[in-house]
Amino acid sequence: MSRMKQFDFSPALTAVRQQIGDVCPSWALILGSGWSVVLERFASTHIVPYADIPGLGQAGVQGHAGELHVVEINGRLGLVFAGRRHLYEGIGFGPIATPVYIAKSLGAETLLLTNAAGGIRPGLAPGDLMLLDDHINMMGQSPLTGEHDAFWGPRFPDQSTVYDPALRQTLASVAERAGHPLDHGVYLATSGPSYETPAEIRAYATMGADAVGMSTVPEAILGNAAGMRVAGISCITNVAAGVADKALAHDEVLQVTEQAKPRMGDVLAVICRHLSEPPPA
Repeated sequence: MSRMKQFDFSPALTAVRQQIGDVCPSWALILGSGWSVVLERFASTHIVPYADIPGLGQAGVQGHAGELHVVEINGRLGLVFAGRRHLYEGIGFGPIATPVYIAKSLGAETLLLTNAAGGIRPGLAPGDLMLLDDHINMMGQSPLTGEHDAFWGPRFPDQSTVYDPALRQTLASVAERAGHPLDHGVYLATSGPSYETPAEIRAYATMGADAVGMSTVPEAILGNAAGMRVAGISCITNVAAGVADKALAHDEVLQVTEQAKPRMGDVLAVICRHLSEPPPA
């Protein structure tokens, strides 16, 4: 069952509060494959294994550490979820939604999502970083399916600007000033775990997708519905099926993210420092 109708988030929140105390983070970051390199840039005040968070559980994909880190930058706190759960694990949306629920409940107002993705649009090359302007949900279902929970906002949330325009503009400027200009594009999510066929990629390109992956969209839908400012960044790890004449493999994803790690870490570090700047007086 993919819906969250009977999923109880309270044990997870209680467990995290017991581990990290009474903290109020200003932002939260969910890391996809390869993005955990940013943790080398900051010291963590607390580390909570996912296995110790009820309902979340250990990440089941190589390249996802499965730890919640609390980091302090410029005197402000942020939550870094090193790794995520995926719908193709057969776990439903509950564990996928848990980090968003925890972040929102602890007071985080900004949610930054990262992932590894296949490039569809010509010109996107492995190692490029793409700021998400919008998404297309091809998972065939929504994490909001089921009995309505007011925590996630209105029953029929608007999705005109899931990825906050002002936040996108700011993050693009911050990255460019640091010498790491970002591409922009539309991310399409499938349920996975199989890669897409060449025919599917041609269809997705016609729909307006620039990159494709198997995550991020559920968290973006939930964060936006709950009133958080949402942004997302993809690391292009391969060209999608049919765009290049070779088979796709997860090992290639890990290899490219390994090569791109210095830039990924630099971009995220600069963004996290910006998100931790004191608010204007």
